[in-house]
Amino acid sequence: MANFNKFYSFVEALAEGKHNLGSDTIKVALCNAANAPTASKAVLTDLTTVSTTNLSPLTPVRISSSQTNGTYSLVLQDLTMTASAAVDPFRYVVLYNDTATDDDLICWYDYGAEITLNAGETFTLDFGATVFTLA
Repeated sequence: MANFNKFYSFVEALAEGKHNLGSDTIKVALCNAANAPTASKAVLTDLTTVSTTNLSPLTPVRISSSQTNGTYSLVLQDLTMTASAAVDPFRYVVLYNDTATDDDLICWYDYGAEITLNAGETFTLDFGATVFTLA
């Protein structure tokens, strides 16, 4: 599983009501090694992304968005994306809120090396037990 990293702005955006992770549409964007995301970025246009035209689906399925005893967890189904044609190399997979007006960034995963997909190949984004937990 890749390393999880949060965007600093996500914490403020969450506290100020920009995200409703129980209903907003979360999508995936990709960045290559030369254009690594940094924690100080806030919205999708702050990043240089790789084209995802030849890759689908890009929207993970939400399993749950809930709290128990004051601890919130976001659980997404692992996302298997399939390339319909070649996809440029990428190293980072970014989650962002597509419902938010500015496509606010949530987090990114660092896969440690660039990945290239050819037509018919798949890539699975493994979220583990939870995307994140807030206590």
